[in-house]
Amino acid sequence: MLNKNGIPTLEDLRQVTPPQERLNKGPVAIAECFQCIPCNPCSTACPVHAITVQPDINQTPVIDWDRCIGCKQCVAACPGLAIFVVDMNYSDDLAAVTLPYEFLPVPEKGACVNGLSRAGAVLGPFEVVAARQAAGNNLTWLITLAVPKDPAMDVRNIQVGGAAHE
Repeated sequence: MLNKNGIPTLEDLRQVTPPQERLNKGPVAIAECFQCIPCNPCSTACPVHAITVQPDINQTPVIDWDRCIGCKQCVAACPGLAIFVVDMNYSDDLAAVTLPYEFLPVPEKGACVNGLSRAGAVLGPFEVVAARQAAGNNLTWLITLAVPKDPAMDVRNIQVGGAAHE
């Protein structure tokens, strides 16, 4: 389905999703990068060398989840906006999901936005708990949402405006 509608299948996602045991340990990067293209900014941005794109720069990135510290450097570096950081330990009932964002207006901390699935479906209104611009001359913002744990692995974009806390 990915080649037809841009939405990865469950099998595609299983290949790039950390095991639940790792998700439960704290923030971890997830690269939903499925196309073989010459690209490696994520691997060069990673301060702990947890991401490799080897031996061919055309291959998709591989994340060593045990090495990943969830620093979000790869999220900001990815030109395809295909990397996310999920922290299932944010609170007892909420996960923190950090997404790349390159639209205006940029939501501020405390704002309520709609969390969207990979297909663009609204998964619910969620609070922005952090919003920061990536370092350097990067126009990408890192938006972190507090999301109930159940849909945390499905929220992959946001819609600003129109959301209200329930």
